[in-house]
Amino acid sequence: MKPDGPPITPAGFAALRARYDHLLGTERPAIVEVVSWAAGNGDRSENGDYLYGRKRMREIDRELAFLVRRMKTLRVVDPAAQRDRTRVWFGATVTIADEDDTRRTLTLVGDDEQDAGAGRIGWSAPLARALRGAAVGDLRRVTLPGGEKEWEVVRIEYP
Repeated sequence: MKPDGPPITPAGFAALRARYDHLLGTERPAIVEVVSWAAGNGDRSENGDYLYGRKRMREIDRELAFLVRRMKTLRVVDPAAQRDRTRVWFGATVTIADEDDTRRTLTLVGDDEQDAGAGRIGWSAPLARALRGAAVGDLRRVTLPGGEKEWEVVRIEYP
């Protein structure tokens, strides 16, 4: 992990590590077993189990390589250890309101753990970049694909 890499929460890093361990310890050995069995059946050119197995093994190996590279570059940041809790920083759960007083609650997380449907936006998303450093009562203007919108920070919480 790099001290200056992209941030990720401890839970997000644990999820990446769990995915890596699952692929390496469960899925890949199962596919290797299928490929070995299929290779022993003779002609490999028309053997669906062999061809699909090899293809799936390449996909798993690519994902494993990606996860290793990604985990090396990430910087684990614990939001609970945030010193300045009066401003929006990494890991903050922020309630914002637009001009129509429509409220939205978002948590700023690492880009690898973002899920807009669950209210978790990536640290480098336009809205997250606009909210960085904001305090309660601050107005932030964000340019989104649908146009420009202004949000007011209503509440800031940290775990």
